[in-house]
Amino acid sequence: MTNMTKPSPSWLSFLVVVGAITSATSAGAVIHAPVEGAYWSPQGAVAFEQEIAEAAARYEVPPRLVWAVIHVESGFNRRAVSRKGARGLMQLMPQTAAVLGVRDCFNARQNIDGGTRHLRGLLVRFRHDVRLAVAAYNAGEKPVLTYGGVPPYPETRQYVADVMRLYRAPVERRLPSDVQRVASADGSVLYTNLRFGHLVAR
Repeated sequence: MTNMTKPSPSWLSFLVVVGAITSATSAGAVIHAPVEGAYWSPQGAVAFEQEIAEAAARYEVPPRLVWAVIHVESGFNRRAVSRKGARGLMQLMPQTAAVLGVRDCFNARQNIDGGTRHLRGLLVRFRHDVRLAVAAYNAGEKPVLTYGGVPPYPETRQYVADVMRLYRAPVERRLPSDVQRVASADGSVLYTNLRFGHLVAR
């Protein structure tokens, strides 16, 4: 494509594309990416992208794993409280929060930092076996050690399955209101804010 400029920072904040990306203008953006190579962060996570990225980098935990745990734990509701008393985005129990130094479980930054640090500790404890770390996040370390794997608790097994599914699979986010998604016959996906009658030929 010719006569195109680099995408603006505002576009980059919206588009997370692994693969070839065609440059875009602020007035008419046309972005091409392979179907299997493009994914989008979920709508609910947008407000906490920075906190997740910072905590993930700080404790060397995959951002997608932090996102998956938050999604299953609270659905990105920072005011969530479970029947057992777990609180906030990563559903920290008061005693766990105290050990992690989290003073306000409903503070998104503190909660994500503490939860990610806890997740990091579990990953190290279980030799970076993500399934076991996730199981321990839900059921505690002792049951995982006792059973030598994911405990046979229906809740924990479903929890692990849900987190791992989200961790491994591509996800989509809500596109900006002026962007539409067009699937091409050759297997690629086009994201554009141009109307069909004004699409620029490749």
